[in-house]
Amino acid sequence: MSRAIDVKHLGRKHVICAHEVDDVIVDPGPASSVEELLAALDGEAPRALLLTHIHLDHAGAAGVLTRAFPSLTVYVHELGAPHLIDPSRLLASVERLYGEDMERLWGEVAPVPAERVQALSGGERVEGMRVAYTPGHASHHVCYLHEGTGEAFVGDVAGVRLPGSTYTIAPTPPPDIDVEAWLSSIDEVAGWSPTALCLTHFGRHEDVTEQLERVRAGLRERAELARTMAPEEFAAWSEAQTRAAVSDPDTVEALIQAAPPDTLGVGLRRYWEREAA
Repeated sequence: MSRAIDVKHLGRKHVICAHEVDDVIVDPGPASSVEELLAALDGEAPRALLLTHIHLDHAGAAGVLTRAFPSLTVYVHELGAPHLIDPSRLLASVERLYGEDMERLWGEVAPVPAERVQALSGGERVEGMRVAYTPGHASHHVCYLHEGTGEAFVGDVAGVRLPGSTYTIAPTPPPDIDVEAWLSSIDEVAGWSPTALCLTHFGRHEDVTEQLERVRAGLRERAELARTMAPEEFAAWSEAQTRAAVSDPDTVEALIQAAPPDTLGVGLRRYWEREAA
């Protein structure tokens, strides 16, 4: 069974989870939290990183880790690979969203040497995992199924859900949300019949069918609301929903940190603008 490693993003529990299985790390998190990951590894060198996608909360530490571990191989979808090797365009895009908070939130985003990157398209078997191309949250998103345990490592496809709660948010930041593709990706994961879903936000959950239905229904609801709501109005609605649905204040703050409400309507609005074009 995999081990969930809480990298304690900005010192808070249950925001970003790296999953370790067979000396492989799935989604190491950002460089701002890399010391927590290294402490959990306790001197053991991972063999590989499997990235579900290149958003900094999932993959930002990849370059720093390849520098720390000279034999480390990094697997990523082929659309994301060039941005690991040269992150300048990715950083320019993210800086428009986060501005002066970039360093505090994500730390150093170092390039990954090209020879250490293994590009995926979906359908491969790597490091004991089956790979599926699962766009929707991001055009370069993949999921992994461990062929031994049956666990599915799903990045953001199965939503944001924290321990102790079933409340689920479909994270919809810009720039390339695609609702229909995401719904198809949920079906792709369901077709694996996994024994558990391992979420980057956050942890391992065995109620697979129910969780996939939660994110499917939540994504549809949010997409419809975003047709008519301004992004600022959507952000206020999303935060109010979270605070009403979850009683524990620490869980509420971790949910808001993992899926910042001010980004969610922006991504869906861009989706509808593309659909209308």
